[in-house]
Amino acid sequence: MQEKILILDFGSQYTQLIARRVRELNVYCEIHPYNHPPKLDDSIKGVILSGSPFSVREENAPIPDLSEIKGKLPLLGVCYGAQHLAHCFGGEVMASNKREYGRANLTSVDNTNELLKGISMNSQVWMSHGDTIERMPDNYKVIASTVDVENAAFAIEGETSYGIQFHPEVYHSTEGTTLLKNYIVDICGCKQDWTPDAFVETTVAELKEKLGDDRVILGLSGGVDSTVAAMLLHKAIGKNLYCIFVDNGLLRKNEFTDVLKKYETLGLNVIGVDAGEKFISALAGVTEPEAKRKIIGNAFVEVFDDESHKIENAKWLGQGTIYPDVIESVSVTGGPSQTIKSHHNVGGLPDYMKLKVVEPLKLLFKDEVRRVGRSMGLEDKFISRHPFPGPGLGIRILGDITAEKVRILQEVDHIYISGLLEDGLYDEVWQAGAMLLPVQSVGVMGDERTYESVVALRAVSSTDGMTADWSHLPYEFLAKVSNKIINGVKGVNRVVYDISSKPPATIEWE
Repeated sequence: MQEKILILDFGSQYTQLIARRVRELNVYCEIHPYNHPPKLDDSIKGVILSGSPFSVREENAPIPDLSEIKGKLPLLGVCYGAQHLAHCFGGEVMASNKREYGRANLTSVDNTNELLKGISMNSQVWMSHGDTIERMPDNYKVIASTVDVENAAFAIEGETSYGIQFHPEVYHSTEGTTLLKNYIVDICGCKQDWTPDAFVETTVAELKEKLGDDRVILGLSGGVDSTVAAMLLHKAIGKNLYCIFVDNGLLRKNEFTDVLKKYETLGLNVIGVDAGEKFISALAGVTEPEAKRKIIGNAFVEVFDDESHKIENAKWLGQGTIYPDVIESVSVTGGPSQTIKSHHNVGGLPDYMKLKVVEPLKLLFKDEVRRVGRSMGLEDKFISRHPFPGPGLGIRILGDITAEKVRILQEVDHIYISGLLEDGLYDEVWQAGAMLLPVQSVGVMGDERTYESVVALRAVSSTDGMTADWSHLPYEFLAKVSNKIINGVKGVNRVVYDISSKPPATIEWE
């Protein structure tokens, strides 16, 4: 049984970052809503309570049931988690006289406490809270302070329970990794044996047991996730895996033939399906982004249903769902999630499609998927590809979709991505693409006045897509690409560059 750290999520923007930091220590962890924890068993070595946008003083503040955790398992409260441990067990939390956000320095550190072993005096930490712990419960001992926050960290006497009012998972907490390692390795006793090689070995064994001699249909997209998922399934069931690559008419230029050619080297059983007309027809006149996503998702399901009937005794649909897809589809409050975007590979299948779902990557972040792919010997041409949205160019064409708009955007995208590759910038970017805007602008070409489309170029840097910053591409590169697009793509006379970060913007425009 794989040992793990359980993270109870109260809705903090940093919760996913805690998980990433834990996994960077080669320790497996899972995020669960605070009010829907999994059943506790011997695999859970410790629990972390996340931060939250809520205040513990609010009437509707989230309150977890810690009766089977506190005092029985190692427990670390971060920010809101720490304030909850104080407020609900005899202490007092008040609105801070001075709201503390950003960098702070520890002015006292008790290095005799196992949580703070190796933490330096004046160590920089990252604060993000408007409340502060004014009075500690009787058996709570202060182990670190800052100038403005006396109770910056505490330990509960007689327990392996701790609270910190700063965020060790954030880059600006310079010794945050040391603190987390102290907790996870020394206090929780985790072995640090969750590696890409171990994941492959365990996952393949589990897939063999789960699938037996059953046949699996997997939708290939040409991207990292579906490729790595295919290789894991291939290792487990070999010829019983049937990969289907659908041309939905919204792929990049020449993508369908190029991807099929690449997969020939992997020994996979790949079936190509040209269904472009079906998708474009279904999208005619539709402008609302969520409606477009659902139409594209439904059309995929219909295509797979048709193909599954051609493969006798197919019982499973393989999907490249990864952990951020799952996290963004779960509500912390237990009610309906606020929909940022629909994930076409989350949420199961319609009743008429009699296939069970298998998702070998659903516990991994994107960078972890890449490491797993490399551990299986996949070449960089598969592993280093930028993410590409499941709905394809359908959500990069703002407004209604026509075959002509798809052609225009394919040409623009081809020039842009080819330029990144030629100038050695592709691997410096997490994801890049072009958006065709529902805007026409006046231009001049030669002596003629034009009234043509505007395209926006987008490039971001990120580690897993949960947050992203816009890429500072060289002006010379942007000028060269803009010139090539305007001169080479009929129907475009203006190019702009998107300098928005996520949050508040998303990576895609729809």
